[in-house]
Parts: sequence; structure tokens; C-alpha cells
Amino acid sequence: MEEVVVLIVGAGPAGLATAACVSQFSIPYVIVERENCSASLWRNRTYDRLKLHLAREFCELPHMPYPADTPTYIPKNTFIKYVDDYIECFAIHPRYLTVVESSTYDFNGKYWSIMAHDMAKCKIVNYRAKFLVVASGENSVENIPVIPGLENFPGVAIHSSCYKSGIDYSGRNVLVIGSGNSGMEIAYDLASHGANTSIIIRSPIHVMTKELIRLGMTLVHYLPLKMIDGLLLMMANAVFGDLSRHGITRPEKGPFVLKSETGRSAVIDVGTIGLIKKDKIKVHGRITKIKGKTIEFEGGKEASFDAIVFATGYKSTTNSWLKICKCRMMRTCLIATACPRRNSLIIGKGQMGSTLPG
Repeated sequence: MEEVVVLIVGAGPAGLATAACVSQFSIPYVIVERENCSASLWRNRTYDRLKLHLAREFCELPHMPYPADTPTYIPKNTFIKYVDDYIECFAIHPRYLTVVESSTYDFNGKYWSIMAHDMAKCKIVNYRAKFLVVASGENSVENIPVIPGLENFPGVAIHSSCYKSGIDYSGRNVLVIGSGNSGMEIAYDLASHGANTSIIIRSPIHVMTKELIRLGMTLVHYLPLKMIDGLLLMMANAVFGDLSRHGITRPEKGPFVLKSETGRSAVIDVGTIGLIKKDKIKVHGRITKIKGKTIEFEGGKEASFDAIVFATGYKSTTNSWLKICKCRMMRTCLIATACPRRNSLIIGKGQMGSTLPG
């Protein structure tokens, strides 16, 4: 049994930021990570053209600004280099290939008992921690919906985490399922590489430019969210016009209110909307079934596809090992997420949250 003050689960940006913050107060900690590297989502499960959608001033980790020559919207490889420099700067030493399998709280002793599997050494490791920080994120396991006939689809069917570039799909008919930021950008990338691209847009979405989101995030410190939403929607109308005739409708609530209440983000356009307007990317509704290479959509429309990319998000595996129950326990179990605000980290306690300043 190894005793620690703070055990941090996850060596992504949130976990690394937590480690840096507690180290500033000389608080002993251990950080464990199930993969063989830090920021594994960024390194292993992102497409080649990816850039941070938020301006760099909203994406710094605590206590370490970006170099002065860093571009406003940071390419993924530049961000990974920043993460590596951050680890070196704060002498963070994640214990890689360590999978947490269970955690229980001792109310009498007031500590967490955590059992983890060290896959490199093929042994079980037990920790006793006063505080447990869950920084493993929501992007653990790929989410692929159940669609009748998918099991018999003869073409390529991959999750967006396996997608790298559209260069291999030139001239092929490709369907992207999912209209979040990843789905819309992958559709753009495919079309730009000569693929005959279609995308499914089932739910209402807000479409913004990155400059509009930057403006909104700047104004959020000064104006109510509803006022910001009104301004952004007016400007988005001027930029994009009425998209309903292209199969894209808006939610009833504005983009910042919706993000605040549900966590759903606006889509930041990288050029996809222009290609949809030019009919270089076709928009479809919900799938009803798949018959070989033929996919049937609501309304009876059919089309043939060579490949499907599922940009349908992820599922968190945290609930498989973390059992949250009594509110008094929550003072010692914290949910960490990298905060899109300069030099800060959000530490959530159940449904509550507090900001740990940088």
C-alpha cells in the first residue's frame, strides 16, 4: 500500500495542470495514466489537420504561457510540444500503463483506497490517498451507434479517432456520421481531398466562425450570456445566412447559454458550410438502415457509400471504477477539466465547481 496525499488519474492536459498546481504548494502527489504517453488523445486519436479551435489565450495551462511566436490557433503538433515542455518544466512523472480498476472511500479513516493494474510490470498496485482527482476525461471509449445492417456493410467503417487524412479516400463515396466539430472538419478534409462526401446532420446546431467564438469568450467577463448570444447570432446570420434550406437548423437557445447549460459546443466552421452551399458536401438526415453498400435515410432516400466515418464521440469509463455516493465524500474526490480561461483549472465537486487560480 503506497500512501499519497493526492492521486491524479489521467495525464491529459487537466491532469498535468492539476499536478503543476499542487506542486506549487509542495503537496505530494502521484499521477497515473492508462496509456503509454501523456495527452494520448492528442497524440494518437486526432486527424492531421487539427488545430485548437479556441484562440491561444484561452488554452494555456496554469503557470506557463505559450512562446511569443505561437500562432493564435495552435496546430496539434505545436500543442503536443507545449505539453511536453510543460511536463519537463514542472518535473511531472506520470506512471504510464497504469489502469485504475477500483476506488473505495473509507469514511472512518477518511481516505481513498485505489487499486490499479501496472500493465508494464503485470502487477496490482494499491494506493491510499487523502484526495482523489479524476482527470481521465470523457473521451475514453469510442461511441459507435447501433444501426441496422451495419455489421454487413462491406466497405470501410471507422471511428473518427482512427481518421487521419482524406488523402486515402479520393474519388470514393464517404459518409460522415456526426455533425459536431470533428464531423464537420473531417467532412471538409475529405471533400478537399476529392472524396464524394456526405454528412448526417440530425440535430439543430449553431455554426460560428472562430473569430466569433473568440469575441464571445472575451465578452463573457463583461456581459450576460443571453446578450452575447444575441450579438453572435446576429453576426452569424450576416456571415452564413439562412442555413435551414441546406438541412441545418439552430437550437432554440443561444450558443453560450446552450454550452453553459448542457455542455454542447457550437460548430466552428473551417470551410464546411461553403462546400455544403456549393453542394460539394451533401447533407442527409437520420439513417434508417444499411443494405450492403446502400444506406437508406429517413424519407426513403438511398445512396451508395464506400466508407463510413463515425464522428459520434466517446464514452467515459470513469463510472466503471469510481462510485460516487455521499456528498461528504465529494470533498475528497475532485473532477478536473482543463479550463478555456487563461491560467486556471476547474475543479468540480459533484455538481458544484470552484476555480483553482494559476
